[in-house]
Amino acid sequence: MHEAVEPSLLGEGVLLLGFALGFVLLFRRLGLGATLGYLLAGIVVGPQVLGLAGDAPAKMGIAELGITLLLFIVGLELNPSRLWRMKQEILGIGLLQVVACGLAVAGVITFAGFSPGAALALGLPLALSSTAQVLPMLRSSGRLHTPFGERAFAILLFQDLSIIPLITIIAAMSRNPAQAGDTPGWQLALYTVIAIGGLVAAGRFAIRPLFRLIGNLGEREMFVVAALFTVIGSAALMEYLGLSTALGAFIAGVMLADSPYRHELEADVEPFRSILLGLFFLAVGMMLDLGAIAARPLFIIGMALLLIAVKAAVIFVIARLVRMPWRSALALGLLLSQGGEFGFVLFTQAQSALLIAPETVSLFGAVVTLSMATTPFLMAATRRLRQAPAAPEDASREEPSADGANAIVVGYGRFGQTVAQMLIASEVPVTLIDNDTEMIDVAGTFGAKVYFGDGTRVELLRQAGAEDAALILFCIDGDQISADFLENVHQAFPNAAIYVRAYDRRAVIKLGGSPASYIVREVMESAIRMARMALEATDVGIEAIDRAEDMYRARDRERLHKQFETGDVRDARDRILVQKERGR
Repeated sequence: MHEAVEPSLLGEGVLLLGFALGFVLLFRRLGLGATLGYLLAGIVVGPQVLGLAGDAPAKMGIAELGITLLLFIVGLELNPSRLWRMKQEILGIGLLQVVACGLAVAGVITFAGFSPGAALALGLPLALSSTAQVLPMLRSSGRLHTPFGERAFAILLFQDLSIIPLITIIAAMSRNPAQAGDTPGWQLALYTVIAIGGLVAAGRFAIRPLFRLIGNLGEREMFVVAALFTVIGSAALMEYLGLSTALGAFIAGVMLADSPYRHELEADVEPFRSILLGLFFLAVGMMLDLGAIAARPLFIIGMALLLIAVKAAVIFVIARLVRMPWRSALALGLLLSQGGEFGFVLFTQAQSALLIAPETVSLFGAVVTLSMATTPFLMAATRRLRQAPAAPEDASREEPSADGANAIVVGYGRFGQTVAQMLIASEVPVTLIDNDTEMIDVAGTFGAKVYFGDGTRVELLRQAGAEDAALILFCIDGDQISADFLENVHQAFPNAAIYVRAYDRRAVIKLGGSPASYIVREVMESAIRMARMALEATDVGIEAIDRAEDMYRARDRERLHKQFETGDVRDARDRILVQKERGR
């Protein structure tokens, strides 16, 4: 008789990734989001359905690194200038939404028979909405940088920031002696201040110089290692002091939010964050108590409907208080009425604090899951509301805001500087990217904000805001751009016009057929300008100079057209202007 063999770690990894891939693709196709796909995949492979994978708590320990990386990225998003401009929305509307929705939902849960402590531990997490679902929907609909989108973003941003105080509140309410410890509150507060100060100082005097050194060496792999070291090191320091690891990762992000390395860090950390966060939701699905859920289906459906109704009503009232039109206010309430992915994180914290039972975690995890499943349908409802006629005085409210990267300039050398200066002179918001740390430092002395990174990486362009950009301009020295790369950029960001600096006509020919809106040879216009000035100095008339320029440009276009067809730079040599022989 052969004994049953437990699946190996490698085998479990294959099963988890395979089921996750299948369910996430299916749910993406249905427009329901990746989070629900991960949760259902965890349920199916978990011990209560197919039993193909186990030890969910151990996987949860690893997967919580995804939460740490997520909070690091949230910190990186805290650009000081944008935060200052949106301070009233974030600290006003955002704070009011979390407090009002949290207390209202906690009150409903109290009437369902839960103790006040448990109701608060459940109600506050349920006040948070699903950033992972709402933001991509706003972006794909082109509404992210409208006043409506800005307010939704401000609320979501405050919700993300509120994770740290909510974790602290749950820890303060903890009934678990192992969590309470013997450290006095004043000592924890002192540790927190010292740790934050130490992290900020380390970021300015150690981490930034480290990234500058790695950038000079050109070792991209070491940049990834340094980024992960920064996040995990900050979290480990907080854990050592008995503080929140999430707070450490968040502070690490904030201290680098205004650095030139922000976009490169986001691009490097994002894949790890996505994978580990997916593993977190897989583990949550594996740990859900399906028996408890099956025993109380009406409770779950009713609580999900109450959650949506209460949050939509509270957010509608708040939006009307800040003078939003009623249609937009109702649309905002419906859009943010679902539970969010951070609810699972806080439920786990509350269970560890002995505030709620594992059965309750499963029940309210199902409530969050069901409410998140309604998001696409609620988004469709908001679309109908937005298409309805609005009052004339509100017509201007939905115009795009000026915030965001309307143009991305890759390469800030002598060519890119001129392009960027012209755009800035026309009041076009510009994001500048270069991989030369010395150039970044020099630009900083003149007041220019240049981000470090390889602008030929599609993922870095995405982190720099290319999905919202109207223009992407590649001003890189030399022959670094290919037609395939431009095709990838166009497919990833179809709404952005692409402009490319080419080294010479060979590079122009190589890029023939690419989706670039315009390709310019880097010295052509300056050479034509010099020739015109030289002709003016020889007293040649302006009309004759114009004719000469028109003739040259026409012949050059004919040559390029022929060379595009054949791919041979030697073709159409008869179109080159040749000086006639002069007799002696």
